[in-house]
Amino acid sequence: MASHSHEHDHDHSTLSEMDVRVRALETLLTQKGYIDPAGIDRIIETYENEVGPHNGAQVVAKAWAEPEFKAWLLQDASAAIASLGFTGRQGEHMVAVENTTDQHNMVVCTLCSCYPWPVLGLPPVWYKSAAYRSRAVIEPRKVLADFGVALPESTRIRVWDSTAEVRYLVLPKRPAGTDNLSQADLAALVTRDAMIGTALL
Repeated sequence: MASHSHEHDHDHSTLSEMDVRVRALETLLTQKGYIDPAGIDRIIETYENEVGPHNGAQVVAKAWAEPEFKAWLLQDASAAIASLGFTGRQGEHMVAVENTTDQHNMVVCTLCSCYPWPVLGLPPVWYKSAAYRSRAVIEPRKVLADFGVALPESTRIRVWDSTAEVRYLVLPKRPAGTDNLSQADLAALVTRDAMIGTALL
């Protein structure tokens, strides 16, 4: 197999079999004129920089800091989230569910991988896996334990099933000792998994 000198300039020159297949397919589709690499790069850039968990983190931080916004978010998440400019495909119909001492919420899509892209970006691989999609409903407490989340037996776990019509955002419990933090600092505490319900803050 011929080697290419430019590969030695990159630490990640060894590609997995899947990466090789993806690149070969992309090359073939580009050569046939079916896709535009620049367009694909723009889509990737959009989901890395313009949409994603940092948007959801801003929503959560604002809800923690502003009681009026929190009430609006819990009553009409679609409108509240849209007011911050986070709208678009896969985020048209949103519902926010709040974690409390009495109830912990987690989100799954049992049929496929419906997911609120504008506020959480692209779904993680595990979210789309058959194991998560089936076990989250059947044994949510065990699934949470697999993620390192241990909740008191007194805390009810409610599983929300995303669909093509409705997608969910978990409003995590605000961490103790954060009363004096700015919204930007609060947002920095929020993780994607906490907004799915598979992590605590």
